[in-house]
Amino acid sequence: MRRSLPPLNALRAFEAAARLGSFKAAAGELGVTHGAISQQVRLLEHWLRAPLFERHNRRVVLTPAARAYVAEVGPALDRLAAATARYGHDDGLVLRVNAPASFALRWLVPRLVGFRERHPGIRVRLETSNQPLEALPEAYDVVIRGGPDASYAHAVRPFLTEHRLPVCSPALLARQPLGSVRDLERHTLLHTLSLPRLWDEWLAAAGAMRLEPEAALTFDHFYLTLQAALDGVGVAIGPTALVADDLAQGRLVTPFDGPRLPARSYCSYVPTGTERTPPTATFLGWLAAEGNMPPG
Repeated sequence: MRRSLPPLNALRAFEAAARLGSFKAAAGELGVTHGAISQQVRLLEHWLRAPLFERHNRRVVLTPAARAYVAEVGPALDRLAAATARYGHDDGLVLRVNAPASFALRWLVPRLVGFRERHPGIRVRLETSNQPLEALPEAYDVVIRGGPDASYAHAVRPFLTEHRLPVCSPALLARQPLGSVRDLERHTLLHTLSLPRLWDEWLAAAGAMRLEPEAALTFDHFYLTLQAALDGVGVAIGPTALVADDLAQGRLVTPFDGPRLPARSYCSYVPTGTERTPPTATFLGWLAAEGNMPPG
């Protein structure tokens, strides 16, 4: 028999808001923003084709039908959670992590093997996204983003700092040496859509604002830009954290010592009150150790 089921995230948001009597409190419990709770509740109301709350200025009150509905939804979610816990018990704890794609590919994924070897009882479920915290469609145990940015619903910890400077392959440098910044006029400069002014900022800091390169290529993801640099296509501006392994193993080189552009730190954003739970605390300690920063 085909079941007609509403979206699970919308149900969780509605149940938490109804049980706690507040969208703000529900946001804190689920590790999302007030706006995300409102969005999920509206989604469920649209799916049900009926209102769930009566809005009174800054207060929300359950409709009579919604009170009866949540009396059924709450226990159903409890049974689902219990069944999932029983099913997954032998496989260990699951830690839900969300990180930007380039960071995950270039820094996090290569190190996760070591985490698994040290902590075999914790399974990491990694998803990639560049969305801001408030736009994420579901809650995560750990979200990695730049920062630190203030968040009333999250505990924020920097764990990795970086700078930005030009990088290229040693083969490219052998073909076309870079004795000075002006020599970049004979090279292709590699750009990323999400950081369109990065080269302009670096050239301005280097005193070569009007430099005209031989060519320019733009990619939609930073990991593609770095891959083009590895392949000898051109010169990229590399975040030191994301190219550290390539520099250490000689796959990339830095033709200039500076200037080094400052960049935001990588930070963990954890729903407030959950940062000391064993799997989360273990992962945060590991991040701090890998990033060579105090765990805080």
